[in-house]
Amino acid sequence: MSAAHNELPPLLPTRQDAELARTSSRLLAACIGQGPTARLRVIDGEDAIEVPVAALRMLVDILANMAEGNAISLVPIHAELTTQQAADFLGVSRPHLVGLVDKGQIPHHKVGTHRRIYFRDLMEYRKERLGQSRAALDALAQQAQELGMGY
Repeated sequence: MSAAHNELPPLLPTRQDAELARTSSRLLAACIGQGPTARLRVIDGEDAIEVPVAALRMLVDILANMAEGNAISLVPIHAELTTQQAADFLGVSRPHLVGLVDKGQIPHHKVGTHRRIYFRDLMEYRKERLGQSRAALDALAQQAQELGMGY
């Protein structure tokens, strides 16, 4: 796990930060081209910086979230999370998450006696659960239409 992941949780943006993020996210989004890279020039510097467009899109997303007043945290896909961190990410209790791990629904490995979960595995589990939830909602909506419930 990277050292950055162990730092203090991100702070909520101030009102001024949110306003600046709103403006800068719109301006940056309008500048992103279709190629694989983009060149930026920082006013305080003399050199142009070439960055992947994917990184700029991430920055636009970060700024858009800040504009909404959300705190942001970046987690590398290969990061190893504790069971508490994984539970917090999914919004479930730690005992519930441990039950999912023990049932084999979320892969894990051990570091000493402690369970660790790769962030990529947690994202895969979440993606599968969201797909199942959407399918269940679609089935309920279809059933409601067939029963003439006005949905």
